[in-house]
Amino acid sequence: MCPFFDYNLPEHLIAQHPIARRDESRLLIVRCGTALLEHRTFRDLPDLLARGDLLVLNDTKVLPARVVGRREATGGKWEGLFLGQTADGLWEMLAQTRGYPEVGTTFIADTGLRLTLRGRTDDRHWLMQPELAGSPLELLSCYGHIPLPPYIRKGLAADGDEERYQTVYAARAGSVAAPTAGLHFTPELFDRLGAKGIETAKVTLHVGLGTFAPVKVDDPAKHLIHREWCEVTQATIDAIHAAKARGNRVVAVGTTTTRTLESAARSDGLKPFSGETGLYIRPPFEFQVLDALVTNFHLPRTTLLLLVGAFAGGDLLRTAYTEAIASGYRFYSYGDAMLVLR
Repeated sequence: MCPFFDYNLPEHLIAQHPIARRDESRLLIVRCGTALLEHRTFRDLPDLLARGDLLVLNDTKVLPARVVGRREATGGKWEGLFLGQTADGLWEMLAQTRGYPEVGTTFIADTGLRLTLRGRTDDRHWLMQPELAGSPLELLSCYGHIPLPPYIRKGLAADGDEERYQTVYAARAGSVAAPTAGLHFTPELFDRLGAKGIETAKVTLHVGLGTFAPVKVDDPAKHLIHREWCEVTQATIDAIHAAKARGNRVVAVGTTTTRTLESAARSDGLKPFSGETGLYIRPPFEFQVLDALVTNFHLPRTTLLLLVGAFAGGDLLRTAYTEAIASGYRFYSYGDAMLVLR
């Protein structure tokens, strides 16, 4: 299997805004058995699946993790992205400003939250102490902004992004990026899927900053994969076993769902799982759960592209991306999608 993890994308194909209606996105069908490609729209999904198939969705919710402001003393611009909370209550943040602020420097967000720099991690992330008491979710909900990726309007959110950079089924807050394959679903589409007898189940994976980390080495095997927290419940395990038993497909919605399901199947069969995963899915990889995959078009030189290539096959995925570019598909988080069928 030939790895595919790099390509050239015309800048105008990077979607800067979501399409008017979620399920009007284009959907490229990739059939691994025949290597055939087909152009559809996402609302056609019920017609492409069979009664009894199981869609598995990641129900994580994006935190308003972006904090923008200034240095209290100088007024210099500053911004940070919340990554997590330490055991002693400090916020670990990816931050940027001019110079190298000293420990003890205070910053004020444009929403009024004051934070003080208390140290740095070995990864040069900042350790910040918010002035107000409260959980990160409580404070960020009041003082944070939706964390759009930098390739969308340089990360600057606009009206509607708070709703559209979130799946309609998001339930468990904890991500700093959206599980973008799920952005295409609507309540009406779920009604049509249900009416056809297509089932759904949920997993959770909180998407971390590492999901965007580029593969900087020429040999992807030498890349250090990021870790993320995920969970698969017994109810989802039971739904998967039932679908397999009746001869139906398990369809993962997104690379995050894929990583979660395959993590739960790594030792002694598919079992409930809760904790951090460091699973690195790249060619060659033996999938134990997936039969089909819904996914967006990913950035070059990323582990997400390697994951899809491991499932679809590198040569076929390269052909699919070439076709998508030639056909003017919209790429990345607010872009179009693929359905990979084995």
